[in-house]
Amino acid sequence: MAQINKPNEYFNTKLYTGNGTSQSVTGVGFQPDLIWVKERSSTSSHQLVDAVRGVYRRLIPNGTNAESDDSGSPNDFNSFDSDGFSILAGGAVNENSQTYAAWNWLAGGTGVSNTDGSITSTVSVNTTSGFSIVSYTGTGANATVGHGLGVAPKMIIVKSRSGVFNWGVYHESIGNTKYLELNETTATQTSSTLWQNTTPTSSFFSLGSNNTVNQSSGTYIAYCFAEKKGFSKFGSYVGNGSADGTFIYTGFKPAMVIFKNASTVTNWGIVDNKRDDDNVVKARLFPNLSDTEASNLDICDFTSNGFKLRITDSQFNGSGNTMIYMAFAENPLVGTNNIPATAR
Repeated sequence: MAQINKPNEYFNTKLYTGNGTSQSVTGVGFQPDLIWVKERSSTSSHQLVDAVRGVYRRLIPNGTNAESDDSGSPNDFNSFDSDGFSILAGGAVNENSQTYAAWNWLAGGTGVSNTDGSITSTVSVNTTSGFSIVSYTGTGANATVGHGLGVAPKMIIVKSRSGVFNWGVYHESIGNTKYLELNETTATQTSSTLWQNTTPTSSFFSLGSNNTVNQSSGTYIAYCFAEKKGFSKFGSYVGNGSADGTFIYTGFKPAMVIFKNASTVTNWGIVDNKRDDDNVVKARLFPNLSDTEASNLDICDFTSNGFKLRITDSQFNGSGNTMIYMAFAENPLVGTNNIPATAR
């Protein structure tokens, strides 16, 4: 497997401060195809746009809301730019003097038709980094959807664009009979009507009849992630409930990690290397909540080859609980770009 030596060419976190009018947020390093923004200093909902649906069509990770269309009178996102994105005066992305985090991924632009599944999809894909954005229309019956990655995804996040439904999450570590909900605190739930009890293949993922992922004539977006050496890792660990917590090997120094306790009711959590540029990592946001950023607890250390838990809290390190995670790299452990991956 080829290794990605410069992860920030495919994923990057950008911090900025709102000005209450309009601004171009630069320094991402590429034109992003997926942008996820959260206001850190206030309680606005998370905001998510992508190049397949278009810059004016927002989804809210912490809610069940259908897609909103701002194209008639845009107030939040305004354009995907060569080094970032432009925003308008909307408080969820640009309130004066408020601070924001924007997580950015590179896919493959606006997308092309894909007929690998029984449902024809529109796919924007970057096979190098293992990330694709997939748009499709549901059938209400068992079906398959092409994802374009060329390898099986380890994690898939699905949201109905047209209906008021939860976000459905597939993660390899919990298997094809179970699912999580990005906007909820619930532990893993079992159902054959989401993924048909079928593991994704190198060409497509499978859907059952559940409205969360496949309502008849409903429109959907799926974010699909394959694991790539030196760039991404999707796995699980068992918490020990100790401040001398579990160490998780990723093969790179993390730039961002998203956590969920799959065994019990807890919030999701996001940490990254921009809001905390040194150990111990403390600043956390919650994908299922509109809450402000919290930084009152030691969470983990980012090391040259993974992360080590420093928290007793069940959200990140519940004793005997299975924790799932998705992680993206700052630096690979070994690379040909001559940038050493050092501990912080």
